[in-house]
Amino acid sequence: MRRMKKRYISATAVSVLFLFLLGGCGKQFVVDEGDGGSTEDEQLIVVGVSQLGSESVWRTANTASIQETFTRENGYLLIFDNARQKQENQIKAIRSFISQQVDYIVFSPIAESGWDVVLEEAKEAGIPVILMDREAEIADESLYVTRVGSDFRAEGENAGLWLAEHLEQQGRADEEINIVVLTGTEGATSTIGRTEGFEEIARQHSNWNILEQTGADYTTSKAKEEMRSILEEHDDIDVLVSQNDDMTFGALDVFKEAGITTGVDGDVTVISFDAVRTALELVRSGEINVDIECNPEQGPYIENVIRMLENGENIDKNYYVPEKIFTQENVGMYINDRSY
Repeated sequence: MRRMKKRYISATAVSVLFLFLLGGCGKQFVVDEGDGGSTEDEQLIVVGVSQLGSESVWRTANTASIQETFTRENGYLLIFDNARQKQENQIKAIRSFISQQVDYIVFSPIAESGWDVVLEEAKEAGIPVILMDREAEIADESLYVTRVGSDFRAEGENAGLWLAEHLEQQGRADEEINIVVLTGTEGATSTIGRTEGFEEIARQHSNWNILEQTGADYTTSKAKEEMRSILEEHDDIDVLVSQNDDMTFGALDVFKEAGITTGVDGDVTVISFDAVRTALELVRSGEINVDIECNPEQGPYIENVIRMLENGENIDKNYYVPEKIFTQENVGMYINDRSY
């Protein structure tokens, strides 16, 4: 529920500085508060959002969803900060939001641990905290009100289930299958969930051999580096599981350099995650076999939670956004409507 003390922010007193951060499309909004305010501005809900970075196409789309949702026209004043992949920057941003007495704090945790102290400060200030996209490992779960995001473990399980069905259809269910896994940022909820989910299915198939499982930080450049190293050690890869599309793009480039074909008619079966439009084009052309969607358009779902809180309604501790699984058979039904 809304706190009794409300900030008054005048339209003439608010200055918004847009800083394009080096290496990404993320923007930082710096908001200065005035002494007085109009009746209209007094009604604005002030939301401080700390984005973890701009490491991928998916993250850019996630940021766009937030910025398009929390607008003045929709009744919000958004204070946005890009942490540039550094947890200390996120903690600093959250403390800044507390000092500015925002109404709500929303953030996507870079790593799962290390948030207890700063979230205790937010609780003491009476500011509800909403986790976006990723989870946080917090001893006292009352320090945040809810999480809005993907079910990452289910995404990993879906990748494994698809592979099992795919191999069955190919008549290869009993063959030895050599698998390489490119994982994302160490300690990230998405990395943990997708890894655990896929491994759960892999354990049910004794003929699945995970040759390498290595981190590539969700970036194309790191994926290229790791994939080149892997190919120096292994020339018998049957399946690549890449935990986001940006890493998949890098891996595909390396396969092409090595003369290795991928996808529907290729040497290596490719499983990717996120389902950005560029990757779905590769699903349609057959270079990627399947893409497990991770829906970045979370702004409207977070706004719905805030509206519920404003109305004094009870909310759940977790809200999962809807997601699909894309293959060459169904991707044509959705790709033209893709907004990211």
